[in-house]
Amino acid sequence: MKPSPLTLFCLVAIAAGIAFDKGIWQIPPAWNPFAPLVVSDPVTPITRWKLKALSGDGEACREALNTAPDIAYTPLADYTPAAGCPLENVVRLAHTQVRFNASFVASCPLALAWTMYERHELQPLARRIFGEPVSRVQHYGSFACRNIYHRENARRSEHATASALDVAAFQLADGRRIGVLEDWGDGGDLGRFLEEAQAGACRYFGTTLGPDYNAAHANHFHLGMRGVSFCR
Repeated sequence: MKPSPLTLFCLVAIAAGIAFDKGIWQIPPAWNPFAPLVVSDPVTPITRWKLKALSGDGEACREALNTAPDIAYTPLADYTPAAGCPLENVVRLAHTQVRFNASFVASCPLALAWTMYERHELQPLARRIFGEPVSRVQHYGSFACRNIYHRENARRSEHATASALDVAAFQLADGRRIGVLEDWGDGGDLGRFLEEAQAGACRYFGTTLGPDYNAAHANHFHLGMRGVSFCR
C-alpha cells in the first residue's frame, strides 16, 4: 500500500531529527538562528534576525564584533547623558578596516551591522568599480539626543539611542573622495558606486535613507537599526 503524504512527511521529519541528533546533518552556521553571528559568515535571511536579537545581549554582541578583523572599539557601560536619552549596549567605535574622521558612540548592533556591511558589500563594491578599497569614511555622527528632524512633538530619532550613523563620504586607498552631496546622481562611476552602496546597506540596516528620500538627506546616508529594510 502506498504511504500517505502525511506518513511520508512524518518519516522525513523523524529521519531529519535523527540526522541532527547524530551530527550527520548540520545546518550551516549562517542559516542556523541559534549559532553565534560571525562577521565573515555568508549573509542569509537569518542575518538580519541575528542582528536584531543581539540588541538585548551586549556580551554576545561584543563577541560577534570580536570576529571582525582590524576592529578597535571600547565597550561602554550603560549610562544616561545629561541631556537624557539613556544609552544601553553601546560601544565607542574607533576604526574597523576603514578609518573614520572621528570615533563615535554606537549601539553594539549598529557597530556590528556596519562591520558586516563593510566586509560583504562596501569593500567588494569599491574594488569592483574602482580597483581600490575604501580606506576612510567621513560621517556626521551617530548619537544625538533629539526627536526626528528636531521637531518638538515627533518621536525620538534613532540617533537618540546611538542606533544610526550618518555617512557623508568615502575615500579610496588612492585618495579619491566620493561624497554623497557632490557625487550622487553624477551619471558615472562615482554616482553608480553611491547608488549601489546605498542599495547594499539595505541588507544590514533596518532603515537606509539617502538623497532621493528628502532634502534633509541630500548630503548623507542615514544607516539605522530601526525597522525592517526601509530603503529610500
